[in-house]
Amino acid sequence: MITRRGFASDNNAGVHPEILKEIGAANKGHVTGYGADDYTRRATEMFKSHLGEQAEVFFVFTGTASNVLGISAVTRSWNSVITASTAHLEQDECGAPEKFTGGKVLTVDTPDGKLTPGLAEKHMHGFDFEHHSQPKVISITQSTEMGTVYDREEIRDLADYAHSRGLLLHMDGARLANAAVALDQPFRAFTTDSGVDVLSFGGTKNGMMFGEAICFLSPGLSDNFMYIRKQGMQLASKMRFISAQFIAYLRGDLWKRNAQHANDMANIMAVKLAGVKGIRITQEVQSNGIFVIIPPAVAAEVQKHYFFYPWDEKTSEYRLMASWDTEESDIEGFITLLKRELEKYNS
Repeated sequence: MITRRGFASDNNAGVHPEILKEIGAANKGHVTGYGADDYTRRATEMFKSHLGEQAEVFFVFTGTASNVLGISAVTRSWNSVITASTAHLEQDECGAPEKFTGGKVLTVDTPDGKLTPGLAEKHMHGFDFEHHSQPKVISITQSTEMGTVYDREEIRDLADYAHSRGLLLHMDGARLANAAVALDQPFRAFTTDSGVDVLSFGGTKNGMMFGEAICFLSPGLSDNFMYIRKQGMQLASKMRFISAQFIAYLRGDLWKRNAQHANDMANIMAVKLAGVKGIRITQEVQSNGIFVIIPPAVAAEVQKHYFFYPWDEKTSEYRLMASWDTEESDIEGFITLLKRELEKYNS
């Protein structure tokens, strides 16, 4: 079994020591369950300081739950959600959005994982026509599954476009911290202040053990959500252990330090890969993901030592992810092995 740090996913990294320490500190005595505790109240206030006092925050276990239940709260079974064809909502939720909302997911092909009003327009039809699913939500991922990042203006344009059509804007923020670092902006600037209505706020990919937050940023959207969360099997009895993680994550900007490191490691790797003959980077490296064309035979040999995933097997495109615990020595070892295997492949 490969035990060294690889580049398959930032999910594969361990838990940051500060997060573990906070979990340990919360593991004392008896605390009221189901979120009626001081840890959850404190974490919620911290979220409000980052997103605005109007934010309504609900903690859940997983990113899938955060996306699906957040969208469930603002849609009915006759509604549809518009998203990029590369989005987790389409590719990686095992049909959960359709199962739990009863609605449709409508996709748009994009060159870089980013939606635009022009691309979403193809699905803007059939309004008030009872034979047609009614568009209700545009969902974007920040940073995207392609490692790219929406700037504030792009998000504002999408929000304005959605609102002008009577739709809402949802943001899958599994890697929100990496985007914030890339933009050098606070969370609120490109969420609440840019018109995002529902935010799935993730920390698992950036040093937390588990837990996500569903944040309703526009008034009135969270009505009755307590029941949706319970029916969705995401009401944690010992919620303090999710909340405590977010306290450590947000306090002292641990989220920023972790994401900055991951982004920096991705940029270092991108520079080194750019100097390797026979390798081509396919997307602009803006966060902690790199997409690269590698000959399949070469990739197979390197994968024996450094685990990473194929992205598009037809084009031999692979995804490399840096994490909060990636070290330069990991990158050096990977690049050295890649060069050696390329030389053997080309000889």
